[in-house]
Amino acid sequence: MQPKIVERGRMILIGLSFFGDPFAASAGWTEENEIGRLWVRFLAYLAEQGDAIQGLTDENVAYEVHIESADTAAKGYREVFVGVEVDRLTDVPVELLVKVLPAATYAVFTLKGEQIASDWSTSMGEWMRRSLYEPVGNFGFQRYDQRFQGVEDLAASELDVYVPITSSADVSPGRDL
Repeated sequence: MQPKIVERGRMILIGLSFFGDPFAASAGWTEENEIGRLWVRFLAYLAEQGDAIQGLTDENVAYEVHIESADTAAKGYREVFVGVEVDRLTDVPVELLVKVLPAATYAVFTLKGEQIASDWSTSMGEWMRRSLYEPVGNFGFQRYDQRFQGVEDLAASELDVYVPITSSADVSPGRDL
């Protein structure tokens, strides 16, 4: 699994969040765990009140951010945030939360079909150990666009996983490794 190295500016996301063990009820890609339920809630909000979100950068793109804390290793707890990107904060609906992701360099892994449901964190960790990069920060995110066909059709889907990194060598952004 070879990522692309990209630079991204600051991102402003608006959406909903969950904190705890997202897989306590059910593991994997399902609407039965807390991540699936979070997506159901957010997509329902978008369908009913999505017009209240101002400055949406792309209505066909959504994000899932995983934020680790001191409780992640000990209890499996993490914050999971799902949302959309906006270009400004104007009259944010009270039901929604804001996350501002800093400008960063990212290793971007594109997952296709069965890779999505596999333990891709192991493959990414192996690449990281062999690369000239180290993960930095306590978050990463997934970018969902028109290539993602839903949990019912993972075999035909693609998505991008962004891992913030720092370089231990001079490698040009955008270069495939």
